[in-house]
Amino acid sequence: MAKGSKLKGVCIGAGYFSHYHYDAWQRIPEVEITAFSSRDPNRIRAVQERFGILRVYADYRQMLDEEKPDFVDIITPPPTHLPMCREAASRGIHIICQKPLAPTLEEARTLVNEVNQSGVRFMVHENFRFQPWYREIKRILESGRLGQVFSLYIQTRMGDGWGENAYLDRQPYFRDYPRLLIYETGVHFIDTFRYLLGEIRRVTAWLRRLNPVIAGEDCGLMVCEFVCGAIGVWDANRYNEPNYANPRYTFGQTLLEGERGSIRVYPDGKITLQLLGSGEENIDYNPSRHGFAGDCCYAAQRHFIDGLLAGTPFETDGQDYLKTLTVQEAVYQSAATGQPVAVILS
Repeated sequence: MAKGSKLKGVCIGAGYFSHYHYDAWQRIPEVEITAFSSRDPNRIRAVQERFGILRVYADYRQMLDEEKPDFVDIITPPPTHLPMCREAASRGIHIICQKPLAPTLEEARTLVNEVNQSGVRFMVHENFRFQPWYREIKRILESGRLGQVFSLYIQTRMGDGWGENAYLDRQPYFRDYPRLLIYETGVHFIDTFRYLLGEIRRVTAWLRRLNPVIAGEDCGLMVCEFVCGAIGVWDANRYNEPNYANPRYTFGQTLLEGERGSIRVYPDGKITLQLLGSGEENIDYNPSRHGFAGDCCYAAQRHFIDGLLAGTPFETDGQDYLKTLTVQEAVYQSAATGQPVAVILS
């Protein structure tokens, strides 16, 4: 990139979550979003009025041809990702793509293989690992203050999935997903588990549907056995409500226990470290209240741009993210069979 110039980006999608992406792009000085693609007049108007991006295309392929961007941000439902990535890759355009990556593991593998063969850079917009509390926990773990980790427990209660009108206000397509809790939400925690503690060797899971008006599961218990010897548990449902104000800030409460003590993350983002024989001490850090969940979209997109500019690897490139999706598939297999399932990473 020439001195003083910016990376040109375009976006495909203008739905609810896309606004977090657009907001983050506007705060990255090395980027200019020149256009976006959508066919929904109301959504188009909302993006144009809020973010001032005036050029819009009904056909994303025409946008890729005419704008000739350096990268594209794909913020659309999973079935569209493979064809859109193909179109971008065939034009030599770098890609950041929202999750779920594809409807099936096989389709995700096809997507990653084709993008890799094209030579363009590719990153999955898996933003939970970029939430500031998890970055701070990683720093503490790497400092050695906790010692060997014994267990990681996260409890999530969303409270947005009860009643006849569940999910209609924000993401109505959730109601029709044949797989919901793990596919849409749990995959974030699988990736975060891997970020914090390394690879998972075996999973055991119990999944069920609490709300009869939806197609997929909305409640589950996922137990992960790590190569490092630790155990990770995600205890979640989207039906019941938590007893704190904003379930979409930290998406739950976290407890890590190790040979020297414990780390806790509270729903307001506060982190404490409690060494054995001592009381809790607050960890001094400053999680953002801007954007989504500690401004993790900004952090993920900043990481993408830094990687493009420096030529450095992405934490959530295609090959790495296939490991997360392999664990996800093992979770569904365990729930279906009632047995632990070994995670085989090719």
